[in-house]
Amino acid sequence: MEKLVSIIVPCRNEENYIGALIESFLNQDYPSEKIELLIMDGMSDDNTRNVIKQYSNDHPLIQLIDNPKKYAPFALNKGIQSSKGEIIIIFGAHAEADKDFIKENVKAMEQSNDIGCTGGIIENIYTNKTAEIIGLAMSSPFGVGNAHFRTGNKIGYVDTVAFGAYKQIVFEKAGYFDEDLIRNQDDEFNFRIIKNGFKIYLSQNIRSKYHVRGSFTNLFQQYYQYGYWKVYVSKKHKTVTTTRQLIPLLFVLFLIIGVILSMLNQHIRWLFLLILGIYTTLALIFASKQTSRYDKIFKVTFSFFLLHLSYGLGYFVGIIHFLMFNKKPSKKSQGLTR
Repeated sequence: MEKLVSIIVPCRNEENYIGALIESFLNQDYPSEKIELLIMDGMSDDNTRNVIKQYSNDHPLIQLIDNPKKYAPFALNKGIQSSKGEIIIIFGAHAEADKDFIKENVKAMEQSNDIGCTGGIIENIYTNKTAEIIGLAMSSPFGVGNAHFRTGNKIGYVDTVAFGAYKQIVFEKAGYFDEDLIRNQDDEFNFRIIKNGFKIYLSQNIRSKYHVRGSFTNLFQQYYQYGYWKVYVSKKHKTVTTTRQLIPLLFVLFLIIGVILSMLNQHIRWLFLLILGIYTTLALIFASKQTSRYDKIFKVTFSFFLLHLSYGLGYFVGIIHFLMFNKKPSKKSQGLTR
């Protein structure tokens, strides 16, 4: 007998995307009576709520639940507490699930009792030319490191996934999402469930599509926040959750120190330029693996730089705020970047 599956979707002002998301779950090759779709709306002031209500009138598996606190961790926890499923899937309003998304998650989860979370590969949907460039950069290991759910270069046990499916028992043992974290709450939760003895499994058969941001400004803000909040997570756990998160910080420190010392010493200046040249060459090589068009290669290279710079700057500021001055997260860092 198929398990009851609950899908929880935090959203706010997603009128352009919410319909496609809902359709993707209505078209699953999984019994509809074994699905509940809980859309946690952060008090949208566009047409999002009307779209959801129109669907829910025709499809009882869809529920619209208010999230007056607006941010994702509050939506996730309220959704989990409202859900009835044996398996709970956390999904994004900017995404769409492939037809067998639920079935493949359930199948992957049944491979081992140790598996507490499953996830799959994200394919990009481009809304404009800038989104395509950003998507190419985010699908490269040079851009996002070993975020395997984006690059697809590893199948098996990993430390995090996007749009994860969780066994209900995971929340009973590891707790809920940390409501102090406006960003990185999913990474922090996955870190916690591994500490509690569960494994996270990435399957190439689990597929979803994501509408990539079409703005370099929004991309910078998003990854700046990721870096900033990552420090807060590390402080709470009194450990660096992954060593790869330090690489963008080292890149930013290299730029800052390199520029300063280059003004004082000519030999250091040449060394700085040499290392910067090596970085640029590597970026161009990895960009050329993503596209063969010369104009796109240079734009993808720029996107690599933007990803590394924004994350590293956010991490650097996070160290100053959280570790040096013991501050609370700034209001600016809590802004929504959708």
